[in-house]
This record gives sequence, structure tokens and C-alpha cells, in this order.
Amino acid sequence: MQHKVTFIPGDGVGPEIASATQRVLEATGVQFQWDEVIIGEKAQDMFGTPLPEHALESIKKNRVALKAPVTTPMGSGFRSVNVALRQNLDLYTCLRPYKIYPGVHTPYKDVDIVVVRENTEDLYAGIEFAKDNPRTAELLDFVFTATGKQVKKDSAVSLKVISQAASERIVKFAFDYARQNARKKVTAVHKSNILKFSDGLFLDAARQVAKEYTDIEFTDVVVDALCMQLVRRPEQFDVLVLPNFYGDFISDLCAGLVGGLGIAPGANIGDNIAIFEPTHGSAPKYAGQNKVNPMAMMLSSVMMLRYLGEQDSATKLEKAIAEVIAEGKNVTYDLKLDRNDSTAVGTSQVADAVIEKLG
Repeated sequence: MQHKVTFIPGDGVGPEIASATQRVLEATGVQFQWDEVIIGEKAQDMFGTPLPEHALESIKKNRVALKAPVTTPMGSGFRSVNVALRQNLDLYTCLRPYKIYPGVHTPYKDVDIVVVRENTEDLYAGIEFAKDNPRTAELLDFVFTATGKQVKKDSAVSLKVISQAASERIVKFAFDYARQNARKKVTAVHKSNILKFSDGLFLDAARQVAKEYTDIEFTDVVVDALCMQLVRRPEQFDVLVLPNFYGDFISDLCAGLVGGLGIAPGANIGDNIAIFEPTHGSAPKYAGQNKVNPMAMMLSSVMMLRYLGEQDSATKLEKAIAEVIAEGKNVTYDLKLDRNDSTAVGTSQVADAVIEKLG
């Protein structure tokens, strides 16, 4: 079966790691029909917008996309191209698995955590009011009238929005993922001891959904306590489900536990559409140097293969990547014990080594 996939090479180091990933995917023997589109900084130059309509239509049509990191152009009017993609396509789940592969230099062991992050609301909903704006003054007056609390007049305001519907569907996704992947525990992350209405709603929704999944253990944890426990004993956690804002920085914390963003894959998933992409940025200062680790994007493509139902090929590709990491010979500088190690290889050489393992 041939799979139609929208291919987004991205900006900065994106084209290099995208090409490397495309090569290893084709070496698995799975058949792809690639529909390449441009978004980000390059699209701004070519089409006058970082997110052209034809790119969105391609993703909607194919329902699956493989995407390298993109750069949001300065002054484009977009806060983030990635956020705009998620909102336009209702990709409400950010799925990021983190596990330690033998050969990665990290003080931790036995870490295998999946972060399920709500993607559409919370502080990242983009509802903000600037300092000294008349509408901001109206809002501050309303706050005073409604609560009796006087907010400083020179304040800027960002609204934290947590809804029942979005909370329920992200928690259901977390439990469904746990059940489908033989995971044993889901932990809801919140700050409801302080944010009693917004995070309190999220926690209450999680508790209600958990009652439908009696085969899976449910716990909850306050976000600051989670940070401490992740550093001290990360192996106690399995699947974490979080509101958007907490999910952002907890994702990076978990990446640090397993060895860095260079081996941190990800996906943004809705009911019928999924985009698979590494969690790191476009790193423009390294563009064209054949230097950056492509494994995060390769591991994201493993997730894509599983999503497409190509389980055997996904397992084979992940095994090949793991073997290259374990050997430690054909890896980029970030996976060397000494980042200045002269034996570090480039992006394309990593792809060559993975393809050789695939046989």
C-alpha cells in the first residue's frame, strides 16, 4: 500500500534532517507518495505568508504530514506558525514519548515517559491585552467590579482558558493511548491548589474520565511537585496528561532526562489529521553544515509509521536507530561524551548508518 504524506522540509536545518529522514523511511520498503509543501520563513518570501492555503489543503487532503522545524518570520503577524497549524487543523493533542536509548549519556535510567499535552487553549490560546490599551483598561475595570481586586493600571493581561470539552478529550486521548500501548498509569498534572477554577476544572474532568478506564491506574500531581519528582525519580511516571502551558516546559524537562532534544520525537494529532515532527527548533545558525542530529525527526517518522499501521516497519526502523545510538560510532556531536569529539559524524552520515542497519 502506498501512503500519501505531506512533506514539509522546513527552515534552517530542516531540509537536512528532513532529507535524511525521508531516505531512511524509503529504505524501510514502505511506499510513499510525497506531496512537498513550503511553510515558514521560506514561504513568507515566496507567497507573502508563512502558512499558505495550499499547504493547509495538502495536509487536510492527505491527513498525514511529516514536518521539519520551521521559523516564524519576524513581523509576519503570526505568533507561531506551529500554533497556527494546530489551531487551523484542530490538532488538539501534542504527543511526545521520551525514553532512554542505551548509549545515550544521561545520569538517569529506566525513563520511559509519554507526555500528552493539550494543544488548543490555556495561556497559549493567544487571548492577550496590551499595556495601556483602552480595551485592557475596560477589562481591568470589569475585574475590579466582579472581584473587588485592583489590578495595576500598567498591566498587560493574558487569559488562561481551560474548558470542560477540551479537558475531557485530551484526558480521553491519554487513557486511550495508554490502553492501546499497554501503559499502566495516567497522571494528570495541574496547579488546582492555587488555580481552583481553571486547573480545578481540568483535574475534575480528568477524575471523571478516569472512572471509565478502571483497567488503568490514575493519579494526579501538582506541577511544581512533578518537576521535583521527575528529577529525583522519573521512573515512577508513565503517561502524563497536561494543560497546554505546563506541557510545554515539562516536555523539555523530560527531553533533558533522556539525553536532549536531538532524540525527542513528537506529533500533533487531531481526530482525523496528524503531523509528525521533532520537538527542537530550526537552528538557523547550523543550516547547511551537515551537523545537526536527525534522530528526533527519524523517531518522529517511527511514530508516523505506527500511525499508518506499518507496525513491523516502525519497529524495524526504531531498532536500527537504537543500534546506531548504542554503537556510538556514527552519531552527531550531541550524542558524544565530549561534544568536541572529532569522530562525530554529520547528518547525512547518520542516515547512511541507519540505512545500513535496516539491511
